[in-house]
Formats: sequence, C-alpha cells, structure tokens
Amino acid sequence: MVDKIKTVMLELGYGFTFMGNQYRILAQGNEYFIDLLFYNRKLKSLVAMELKMGKFQPEHAGKMNFYLNLLDDFVREPDENPSIGIVLCSERNNFEVEYALRGLNNPVGVSEFCLTKKLPPEWADKLPKPEELEKEILRELGVEN
Repeated sequence: MVDKIKTVMLELGYGFTFMGNQYRILAQGNEYFIDLLFYNRKLKSLVAMELKMGKFQPEHAGKMNFYLNLLDDFVREPDENPSIGIVLCSERNNFEVEYALRGLNNPVGVSEFCLTKKLPPEWADKLPKPEELEKEILRELGVEN
C-alpha cells in the first residue's frame, strides 16, 4: 500500500517530492515514525501522510497533530511553511472527523483530504483537488469508487 500511495502522489505532480516512508524523527531521546513524508515545493511545506487500514479513530487526529508539531520543530527549515497532515483510512464517520479535528491549529485532512482550515488562495492551484487525489488513490489501490 505504501508503494502505491507514494507512486500516486508522485504521479500527481504538483511539486511533490518523496522524502521517505517510516520517516524517523528523534526528539528528546524518543523515536517517532511517520508513514510517508513528502515535501511540496510549490507550498514550501512538509506533507505527512498516515495510512490507517481501518475506520478513522479520533486518536488519529491527535497523533497527526503531534507529528506535525514534531516536523515543524525538528525538521522544517526556517524559510518553509507549516507542515500539512493527511490521514488516509478505509472509512470515516464525518461526525467523528469533525469533532476530532475541531480546535486543531495544524491543517489536517482525513480520507477525502478535506482540510480543517481553508488554504490561502495562492495555494489553491498548487495542490490537487481532494476529489482528484482520492480518485487516483482508490484507482491505484484497485478499489471501486
């Protein structure tokens, strides 16, 4: 699954560069691993992706928020924008997603990549549309939409 998602993201273009899977961050003597890490050249942002085989759980939002804070403090360069997170799961409940993401300061998307915060207008044409991204990922995974 990791290889397929990585391939889809790179095929979409839009300035994505693959940085690694199980990307290791060492902080305060602890190791943390992000499933997939990309960099978007146009946004000048790190893009973390967590892959969940099952249903979205509210704790996935907290974990992603934690990873984004680590990326911003330990990996991001001073001239780069804040990191963006995507949680890709096989199913989700909109109610749970809404309540899990409410109040987070970091931009996080779940499954359909609906951002919790609106992107600035100058970023809108630099990322693939959520529908396009989901369609390509599902096609690559062999799942009918």
